[in-house]
Amino acid sequence: MYYYSLNEYLKNTFGEKVYKISLNGGMTCPNRDGTLDSRGCIFCSKGGSGEFSADALLSISEQLDQAKRKIREKTDCKRFIAYFQPFTNTYADAEYLKRIFTEAIAPENIAALSIATRPDCLGEDVLALLSELSQIKPVWVELGLQTIHQKTADYIRRHYPLAEFDRAAERLRKLGINVITHLIIGLPGESREMLLESVRYAGARSDGVKLQLLHVLKDTDLCTDYLAGKFNVLSLEEYIDLLCECVEALPKNVVIHRLTGDGDKRLLVAPMWSADKKKVLNAINKAFRERNVTQGRNSKVMA
Repeated sequence: MYYYSLNEYLKNTFGEKVYKISLNGGMTCPNRDGTLDSRGCIFCSKGGSGEFSADALLSISEQLDQAKRKIREKTDCKRFIAYFQPFTNTYADAEYLKRIFTEAIAPENIAALSIATRPDCLGEDVLALLSELSQIKPVWVELGLQTIHQKTADYIRRHYPLAEFDRAAERLRKLGINVITHLIIGLPGESREMLLESVRYAGARSDGVKLQLLHVLKDTDLCTDYLAGKFNVLSLEEYIDLLCECVEALPKNVVIHRLTGDGDKRLLVAPMWSADKKKVLNAINKAFRERNVTQGRNSKVMA
């Protein structure tokens, strides 16, 4: 069994365990402020996937200090990644971004900066800023692709074409910035082969990939469709079967940052089995061992 995990990558790169700290830059999203839409992506919670991040009313330094104290109650980890997670974290004036990103990487024990955003929110001024910051510490940009299939993209209200992802990924990698692509497993209407096409496509254009189980959360339009019986969620067994194939379809050099993900239990509607993260990860690792899952076994480049 082999897959290139984030833990392995971090130890290889920094020589020790590194812990990710979720920060809140207080931004919104063009899918929420009326620029593209006002409803957000169909699966996105009101918190913009930032339920586990810090309070935006605190300064970035205060958020970092608060998180470090909590982490040190559980582990002796000494280095951290500053991760801007909720909403779209390049959707602001470049001067503001420079201030908060510079503040985030200033502490000596911050090993890298990770920024979750949309491919269509990377203007020239932002790219120039990211390039400048990458000369100080490693910069990762996480792009929410989810799928390469336009029909599904329209359903989830992504509101940008695949070509926008291609452009952003290419520009970022040319600047020496790591691209981490988010993909969702279990999107309504997608077949196994459609999913694998997205995985292969992203794997050929990314340094890392996050594989995310589709969660149905309260107060989302996805939840409305689910309760209306418009689609079914995956069982644990179905998810693991798909996950095994996804891992084997990814090139060996692509870092797998996530194998599942866990939604906020206060908001989770389905699948409820995903609430037991330890049980899910144990089941995944058991299946990987039994099936001798090997990353790159069935990888092939998609044009």
